Amino acid sequence: MNSLSLSNLYKAFNQTVALNGVSLEVGSGETLAVLGPSGCGKSTLLNIIAGLEQPDAGKVLWEGKSLAKTPPHRRGFGLMFQDYALFPHRNVFENVAFGLQMQRVPSLVTQERVNEMLALVNLTGFEKRDVNTLSGGEAQRVALARSLAPQPRLLMLDEPLGALDRDLRDRLAAELRIILKKIHQTALYVTHDQEEAFTLADRVIIMNAGRVEQTGTPQEIYSKPGSLFVARFLGLNNLLTGTARPTDHGTSIQTAIGTFSLPSTHFGEVTLLIRPERARLDGSGVLFLSGILRERSFRGPVCRVGIDINQVRLSFDFNPNAPIPAEGSLIDISLNPEEAIQVIETAERGGSGSDE
Repeated sequence: MNSLSLSNLYKAFNQTVALNGVSLEVGSGETLAVLGPSGCGKSTLLNIIAGLEQPDAGKVLWEGKSLAKTPPHRRGFGLMFQDYALFPHRNVFENVAFGLQMQRVPSLVTQERVNEMLALVNLTGFEKRDVNTLSGGEAQRVALARSLAPQPRLLMLDEPLGALDRDLRDRLAAELRIILKKIHQTALYVTHDQEEAFTLADRVIIMNAGRVEQTGTPQEIYSKPGSLFVARFLGLNNLLTGTARPTDHGTSIQTAIGTFSLPSTHFGEVTLLIRPERARLDGSGVLFLSGILRERSFRGPVCRVGIDINQVRLSFDFNPNAPIPAEGSLIDISLNPEEAIQVIETAERGGSGSDE
């Protein structure tokens, strides 16, 4: 059984629609990331689940039972925010113990639980530390321990790593996933950061303008973005419009840079994605393209190049040690269309992947 189920949630503030028919499920012990840009409805969704806001329509269910009449403090959910909200006048132990004390847990049990949580987040020995002297990473761990100490049925995390620098954020995201899995914690993680969501989550929901655009594992979403919005949000910008016509072997799609044959059943106006990581410089593909290399930038594990092909700018990622010519030079690349080119959107979809 799914722990949390949301069914067709709607919420508007005056004339602004924050949620427009959102449905999702979180399984027991699963970490589900809600990913999307600012203003897409992520925080409103979190507030409704927590009971801090009421939906205009739709249902919030826990193990199949409605939470409509359950106040926030009786839902048994934990919240962790970006600013941590640690109590400055309490030391580390007192911060972690706070939720247990509110539940009137006996002191010996509280002591054991706090010690267990501090060990879990690698802060054993920090019990008496002043929270005002903690680093950003240490404060994040204390906030996590405090959220987990009361053993919440659901842990909700709202941009908890947003205030940290990139390197620390990456390390703590990996640690957080290990911790949540170790204790089989059901969690809902809200973020606008793709790398964070993909690192932490078992599944990801991408939201846009109050709607769910796509749901799937990180691998599924990255390998097969379901709309123009999702592709662009993930930084996949090699998008071409074309006209698809049936052939004896599938579909022929005519675009500004050439005609592609794909085993597709889409006909009419379509939008194609050319994956930036699938181009080759060794001529081993079956489709060959030539263009002028306009820009190149070193990005650690890859070298990103911008190529003008028939006045269309496309970007590709190559091994930084590959023999890439100088800017302004002619460059030849090859592709295997079946692995490098995908139909992202068709005219029949009615523009559901727009950025509006």
